[in-house]
Amino acid sequence: MGAEGHVLTMYIGTSIFLIALGAILRYAVTGSVSGFDIQTAGLILMIVGVLGLILSLLMMTLWSERRRRPADAVVEERRYRDPV
Repeated sequence: MGAEGHVLTMYIGTSIFLIALGAILRYAVTGSVSGFDIQTAGLILMIVGVLGLILSLLMMTLWSERRRRPADAVVEERRYRDPV
């Protein structure tokens, strides 16, 4: 894949991490902090994670093939030959 594939994987992994962290803060943490709503912060992290995941998947599917191969490239087929 190359360097671009690793960068997209990093974005997807970061997005999944943000979704998981946000879900933990939103649904599993019952403590409270003065002047800071933990559940709202969890919701914000989940929303940011979902948006990042959608954007990285769009980048991966829509633009990855266009950057790799020019539109006028010729693809040659290689046929398997029996070594007998």
